[in-house]
Amino acid sequence: MSWQPCPDPLPGDKKASDLIETVIVPRARDLGGFSVRRALPSGKKQMVGPFIFFDQMGPAEFVLGEGIDVRPHPHIGLATLTYLFDGSIVHRDSLGTELTIEPGAVNLMTAGKGIVHSERTGTEPRKTGDSFGPAQLLVFNPGDDITVRAKSDARFVIVGGEPMDGPRYIWWNFVSSSKERIEQAKEDWRQARFDTVPGESEFIPLPTR
Repeated sequence: MSWQPCPDPLPGDKKASDLIETVIVPRARDLGGFSVRRALPSGKKQMVGPFIFFDQMGPAEFVLGEGIDVRPHPHIGLATLTYLFDGSIVHRDSLGTELTIEPGAVNLMTAGKGIVHSERTGTEPRKTGDSFGPAQLLVFNPGDDITVRAKSDARFVIVGGEPMDGPRYIWWNFVSSSKERIEQAKEDWRQARFDTVPGESEFIPLPTR
């Protein structure tokens, strides 16, 4: 369910339009066999605080036997944080980590100079099917006091923090303060120089653009 600040402010409150710097409607992005709704980076905003990627899994409806299958893919220069409202997903990475992420838990993976991981629906959840709803990202003006009132049941996540110490270059899943480092990462993935994920034989090829 999408949400927004109630347009009728309390006495003395600012109007919602005065509090919101940017409204970002996530766009569908293919991760290789599965689409996510990506809010960051966008044409309106590259980062919010230290957050440079902001993806929502879904919306999607699964029939029995199907689920999310994000094949192994690489990252450099960032840390990924995965949080689920519903369902579960199995995380595997090139360090040999394998764990099931469930609602209420946080999975934090630091890529550093390079890591490869996959995210897939487990065996049991594929027996019931599942779905995810739409959302949007509101960027508020720094320093403002925010009051959110929903007219019906809603979920929302607040993220933020101090900005990075400088601009970052982004290409596919690679983030760096150096264009040369990103070019090296592209070539390393193209030439299969990254470590592999144990038990996985598939991978997402390097995009052509």
